[in-house]
Amino acid sequence: MVAHLLSLKWRLLLNGFKRSPWQLVGMALGLLYALGLLVLLIGGLIALRWADPEIAHTVVVLGGAATVLGWAIIPLVASAADMTLDPARFTTFAIPAKQLLTGLALAGFIGIPGMATLLAALGTVGTWWRSVPAVAGALLGAILGALTCIVLSKVVTTATAGLAASRRFKDVSSIIVFIPLVLLGPIMLGVVDGVRGSADYLPVLARTVSWTPLGAAWSLGGDLDSGSVAAAGLKLLISVATIAGLLLCWHVLLKRALVTPPYSGGSARKGGKLGLFGLLPGTPSGAVAARALIYWLKDPRYAASLVIVPLFPVLFFFSGSQSGNYGLLMILGPLTAFVMAWSICADVSYDNTAFALHLAAGVRGVDDRLGRALACLAISLPIVLIFTVGPLFVTGDWQWLPNLLGLSIGTLFTGLGLSSVISARYNIAVPLPGDSPFKKPPGNVAQTLAVQFVGMGVLALLLVPELALVAVQAFTGGTQAGWINLVAGPLLGVILFVVGVRLGGKWLDARGPEMFAQLSVNR
Repeated sequence: MVAHLLSLKWRLLLNGFKRSPWQLVGMALGLLYALGLLVLLIGGLIALRWADPEIAHTVVVLGGAATVLGWAIIPLVASAADMTLDPARFTTFAIPAKQLLTGLALAGFIGIPGMATLLAALGTVGTWWRSVPAVAGALLGAILGALTCIVLSKVVTTATAGLAASRRFKDVSSIIVFIPLVLLGPIMLGVVDGVRGSADYLPVLARTVSWTPLGAAWSLGGDLDSGSVAAAGLKLLISVATIAGLLLCWHVLLKRALVTPPYSGGSARKGGKLGLFGLLPGTPSGAVAARALIYWLKDPRYAASLVIVPLFPVLFFFSGSQSGNYGLLMILGPLTAFVMAWSICADVSYDNTAFALHLAAGVRGVDDRLGRALACLAISLPIVLIFTVGPLFVTGDWQWLPNLLGLSIGTLFTGLGLSSVISARYNIAVPLPGDSPFKKPPGNVAQTLAVQFVGMGVLALLLVPELALVAVQAFTGGTQAGWINLVAGPLLGVILFVVGVRLGGKWLDARGPEMFAQLSVNR
């Protein structure tokens, strides 16, 4: 049975490559990128062979402990756990729990995260290629450490299966995880400064962590290299006991999950008020706008943009505080307009099979395009205006206000018009409804990059008049170009917005069934 489970997981992995040629190309590019990072990581671990033993021990132990923590936290918070062999799928099969547990544990290594972790762990053997005992300890520690990562992840995901099945939990956790990613630059800078200021403390921390379940396995090579055989023996016992305890917990949780699998279905609800459908005009475009606004408020794939945008001022202000120049805040308004307008370039793809509702109801393409664009405009226009005017209170460059307002409003309307065309013409493989915003379907990298870069290039060309007027003021210092841009930017933007909505609606009318067929493939 264990071999059968491993074979099943291997076949599921191979089936991921049997997709469209474009998806296969994208998957190959993604794998090459991940392989490059893995090679760099393993190369760095091997290079530590010539470093001071204490430095090598500190890096390996703290890095290994962080990896173990990552395997416990990231799949849960990002809703990205590998559930291809979800225990709930085996509830109708009489598989002995012991065999199922062994098969699922080993199957965790069949996949990119599991393989990468195992290979990186084995890279520590190169770090301790200094003596036979150190190599043996590093090899044993790498296997125990990687196995700890897999089993700990299974324990956490099995224990929280009921919570993770909740749509609300997925939505909230997926959005929250965006915040540290966007603020990764300041966070890394703070960590680097902290490390510089407490470099002497890190070896002490590593020695402490090495006596915990997080770092015991990763310390075996260093301890044997330094001749601390007794310490290595005790840490080996800690590592084995950790895995045994985790397996026992997983066994108990797995038995409960097989008997009472988490229920993920929805509950019946009484009819209520119409909400936004009752507030907006009772027209086709009004109904589409109401539905799109609900998406913006409740769908994490849309709401991610609303979470990222408020972080821009934080990033730019932090950058300005480091250099003493807050000029970067001046682009806050135009940048926000671009991000918000571009966020609906895949709105039909986000609908997935729900797009059938538009086809069955006979919604005209122009109404569909107009409703979605107006929903985005209702949310983004106040934000863009605030982010355009607000930074001037910090910089004091009020002479730029007319020019920046013209550029920001022009960018917003032009971007909405272009997004209305692109989303009606190109189907992008995006996360499915209910999935994490991070859970991109495999193989969409090349397709997404091509559409995104070409679309951004076209948008830049459409914004040449507004950008030229900004350049004129920058070179001449006069404010005449700014006042011209204040009129020309919104005017050109509105014209391109109308053209984009009409052209996108025309294409959507012509390609609606074909678009739906392509969307159905992405399920």
